[in-house]
Amino acid sequence: MNMTETSLKTMKHQDLLDSCCKGDQRAQMQIYKLYYNAMYNTSLQIVGSSTEAEDIMQESFLKAFSLLPKMKLVAGFGGWLKKIVVNKSLDVIRKRKIYFEEVDNIRDDTVDESTIELHGESINEKIIRVRRAMTELPEKYRTVLSLNLLEGFDHDEISGLLGISTSTSRAQLSRGKQKLLAILKN
Repeated sequence: MNMTETSLKTMKHQDLLDSCCKGDQRAQMQIYKLYYNAMYNTSLQIVGSSTEAEDIMQESFLKAFSLLPKMKLVAGFGGWLKKIVVNKSLDVIRKRKIYFEEVDNIRDDTVDESTIELHGESINEKIIRVRRAMTELPEKYRTVLSLNLLEGFDHDEISGLLGISTSTSRAQLSRGKQKLLAILKN
């Protein structure tokens, strides 16, 4: 894609966002279609339920479209929307009354991911296998794993989002990796 194509694509995207600000439902549907899959997958990895992820999508897009006219987004709509989705997903987990334990003096055991034999599988098969295995993890581990490994949040960000200490975040990531490896070995 050359510079002109990139500029035209950016302009079209901004035009859509401008139309969304004016309440244009067709533009909103186009933005929804552009971002839905990525945002749904983000939410699904956190909450582990397709039904809840669907609900979160509806609420997140409604919130984004209602706040969009007040925002002065020159760029970064996707990142802003992702924050909404992540926060709404975490709200669902909080509503389930899952409380994260404070863990002091946790030893951060490093996990050697190379111990899993995944030979003979395509990348897509491996990804599907890992995602299925992640659904079997307890929520606290799945949430921290998803936020760290899939969404790229660091431990300081995770601790702020979840209201846990950074040492708890590290411990849950380590334990989550270990449990994930055990599930994948079986």
